[in-house]
Amino acid sequence: MKAVQFLLIFLLTGGMWACGTKAEESRKEKPVEQTDDTSIPVKLTKVESVVRTEPIVASGLVSSSEEAKLSFKVGGIIEKLYVDEGQPVRKGQLLATLNLTEINAQVSQAQFAREKAERDLNRVKALYADTAATLEQVQNATTGHDVAQQNLAIVKFNQNYAQIRSTVDGTVTRRTMNEGEFAAAGSPVFMISSTHKNDWIVRVGVSDKDWARLKIGNRATISLEAYPEKTFAGTVRELAQAADPATKLYDVEIRIDPGAVKFAPGLFAKVTLQPAQSRSYTLVPIEAIVEGDGKDGFVFALSDDRKHVRKIPVQIGFIDDNNVLLTNGLSGISNVVTAGSAYLTETSTVLLK
Repeated sequence: MKAVQFLLIFLLTGGMWACGTKAEESRKEKPVEQTDDTSIPVKLTKVESVVRTEPIVASGLVSSSEEAKLSFKVGGIIEKLYVDEGQPVRKGQLLATLNLTEINAQVSQAQFAREKAERDLNRVKALYADTAATLEQVQNATTGHDVAQQNLAIVKFNQNYAQIRSTVDGTVTRRTMNEGEFAAAGSPVFMISSTHKNDWIVRVGVSDKDWARLKIGNRATISLEAYPEKTFAGTVRELAQAADPATKLYDVEIRIDPGAVKFAPGLFAKVTLQPAQSRSYTLVPIEAIVEGDGKDGFVFALSDDRKHVRKIPVQIGFIDDNNVLLTNGLSGISNVVTAGSAYLTETSTVLLK
């Protein structure tokens, strides 16, 4: 019995040893494939050069090309205001008057001074005829009379302009004062905008760089918040020859065609200007840009060993559909990383797809 058990144990041990030997030989015949789990698969896209006209985007308010800031010629207390904001007015219509008490007194005073100067002149002339006055006295009296006459003309002129009349057919867009307030000479009391059809403009401010690219007659596309589904055509009508001291921007006036749409002063407008001057750009897919911030961004390109990448700063001109046009930053670079760029750092190991 013991002999039989011993024989079984021997056979089992031999079988297990043979299976282990075959498994080990099998492993030796099929070496294990090794991969680098830290490599990031990426795809390269060729960099292109294109010539485009970069649009200029700015915003402003719709207004009439014929606007008037109306004020009194002289200072005084406002006696009466005849119109309110939003009210239509006609050219020549009386809009406001001053209290004339002080102004009328000045006119009377000037009249009395002229009458006295005239009497003095006549008296001196009579004395000069009797050789009782000198020629110099006659000349001085004549000058005094002329000065009094001119002073009277001045106060009468101011008396006539102690009122405001509309200079255009339009609408009162703003009224800055009320009855009983003191209006200083030249301080605007009314803002009047013309309501002539097809007489609408948009004024925007642009930088000196963009101003230099624009010319009279350049095309523009205007979108209004009041009509989000529509766009309007326009042309550059006027370019400012000096920058605004406050904003340091140059004003550009764009005439806009409203078509059959109703316009009103003050509508907010976004303007896209198309200058005639073109320039060269470097074109890359939009997915190549990482860490974009305004006009600044970065792209990745392969390093010399083609196993790593380097991060390159670029200047963004504008976006055109799924591409980005760069103004500089990729000199000497022929390919940039697109697929996989969001996962890269400058220490990443890459694997080309």
